[in-house]
Amino acid sequence: MINRNENSRLRSKTKIRKAISGTPERPRLTVYRSMNNVYAQVIDDTSGNTIAAASSLSKELAEELKAAKGKVSKSKIVGIFVAKKAIEKNITSVVFDRNGYRYHGRIQAIAEGAREGGLKF
Repeated sequence: MINRNENSRLRSKTKIRKAISGTPERPRLTVYRSMNNVYAQVIDDTSGNTIAAASSLSKELAEELKAAKGKVSKSKIVGIFVAKKAIEKNITSVVFDRNGYRYHGRIQAIAEGAREGGLKF
């Protein structure tokens, strides 16, 4: 059963996705936030392919994430890493999809990390 907050987020997500779509030139950077972890993907919606992905569970980030304190700082590291992976695939500009979450805390940290990593949105 979905609680009221989750239901509100899903309604917001639907409204956002009506307006936002990723193209090959400017794919969509979407984020998901669970209780303990964060996930970020760069998606081309026209072909349905995930171009780059990172999460706080990624093995490549394990050492960096151990040193980080708190979920927000871990989220920023994930944002920087997903930006680095996207730039390796020649993607410099994306559309940010906050997935119905408020632009605050961990979601904001991923966005700032991605901007720090070199993505424009």
